[in-house]
Amino acid sequence: MSASVWSNLFLACSRALVKWNLSLPGSLFFLSRRTRLPYTQSAGKKDSPDLVSINEGELEEQFVRGHGPGGQATNKTSNCVVLKHIPSGIVVKCHQTRSVETNRKRARTIMQGKLDVFYKGKDSDIVKNRREAEWRKQDKRKKAKDILEKKKQFKENLQTDSKQSEETDS
Repeated sequence: MSASVWSNLFLACSRALVKWNLSLPGSLFFLSRRTRLPYTQSAGKKDSPDLVSINEGELEEQFVRGHGPGGQATNKTSNCVVLKHIPSGIVVKCHQTRSVETNRKRARTIMQGKLDVFYKGKDSDIVKNRREAEWRKQDKRKKAKDILEKKKQFKENLQTDSKQSEETDS
């Protein structure tokens, strides 16, 4: 099937699901099989209930030609997905794979994360996770620096002890 047939089918399904207050799985709101509770899914985390859901009616989607290494295979196919969230003006461009469908899913996941940060700001889970990762990184650097300093002090102590023992022996 062509890309236009798939996009028309996708739009028809999303309209029907919006009508029933549901959305497509992946990066949008849907019911969990185990808990039967609504939740959203984010990049990197399988069960994150706090991300903002995306309304398909607020998105503008384009397929453009990719660029970069790969030559004819990437430069002649329109598999790069550009998503624009109309109310916020956020634009996401995804050209990570050769598959249009995979790029569409990944673009929506990225858009969901960006919208979460845009609307929640410092209270966003993504911002909190980034801060925690930065703290862990700084803590690791500090520990490595402390260990290196202790090694230097130990070597200096060994050298001074050996010098003192040589002086006492003489």
